[in-house]
Amino acid sequence: MTPPDASDAHDNRWSDLDRPPLNGAALRRALVRAGGLWTELEVAQRTGSTNTDLAARVAKGEAGEGAVLVAEEQNAGRGRLDRRWTAPARSGLFFSVALRPTGVPVERWGWLPLLTGVAVATALARTAGVDTALKWPNDLLVTVDGEERKAGGILAERAGPDAVVVGIGVNVSLRAEELPVPGAGSLALAGAATTDRATVLRAVLRSLEDWYGRWRDASGDPAASGLQEAYAAGCATLGRAVRAELPGGRSIVGEAVAVDGHGRIVIATRDGVQEPVGAGDVVHLRTV
Repeated sequence: MTPPDASDAHDNRWSDLDRPPLNGAALRRALVRAGGLWTELEVAQRTGSTNTDLAARVAKGEAGEGAVLVAEEQNAGRGRLDRRWTAPARSGLFFSVALRPTGVPVERWGWLPLLTGVAVATALARTAGVDTALKWPNDLLVTVDGEERKAGGILAERAGPDAVVVGIGVNVSLRAEELPVPGAGSLALAGAATTDRATVLRAVLRSLEDWYGRWRDASGDPAASGLQEAYAAGCATLGRAVRAELPGGRSIVGEAVAVDGHGRIVIATRDGVQEPVGAGDVVHLRTV
C-alpha cells in the first residue's frame, strides 16, 4: 500500500488521532427522530461558515426547521461584529441550526442566542464536567489556571421572514500553543472529563431541543419558560463592573445589575441611571 503524501496530511481525516472525525450517520441515528426538533444533520469536511451556508439553504427552501450543519473545519467563521473564528480542523465543534419559532412574537426572538447559551452551558457542565459561564450576550467562558477564558461563542442571524440560524462554536481540544489569542480557552485546557466531540455535540443538541421547546411552548415568555432565571443564574456579567461599547461610538461604564424581559443587560451607572443595553460589546472590567 502506498503511504499518503505528506502534503495531503492536512486533508487526511485521520491525520491527528487525538481528533477523530465525526460520524454523520451515527449522529443522525442518535438525534434525528420522528416528533423531535432535529430533522436532518450533515457533517461537512470544510466550509467557510456554517451560518452562511445554512442560511442560504433556508432562504432557498432547501432546509427547514431542525436542520443541523456541522463543519469539521471552518475558515471564515464569524462571531459578533464580524470577528473571525478559526481553529485547527476537528479541534472544536462548529455548527449551525435552523429554527422557525412560529407562535413566538418576533420581539422575543432576541432571546434565542441567550437561550442557546444556557443550553450549551448546561450540556457542557453535565457531559464534560466543565463549569461554563455566560458573558452577555453570547460568549461562553471557562476557567483555565484560575483565569476566565473565552471558549466559545454564539451568533444568531435572521434567515428570511420566519427563520433564524443560530451558529455555535466551541473550542474542544485546542492546545495552549494553538490558541488564537491569549484570552482564549478550550474544554481540554479547562480540565474537561471528555473531549469526545460526538458526545459533546449530542448533549448540546439535546439540551438545545429541551430549552427551545420550553421557550416556544411558553410563546417565548422568558419568565414563564424559566429561561430568564436560568440565564441570570449562569451569567458572569451580572454583578460585574462593565463597559458597554454602543453603536455610534458611545460607551457606558457601570455595574451590570439585571437582564430584563427583552434580554437586554441593565447597567447601573455612577449617576444613578439604570440603562438597558440591547446591542453592543460588553467588556468585563477588573475591580480595584
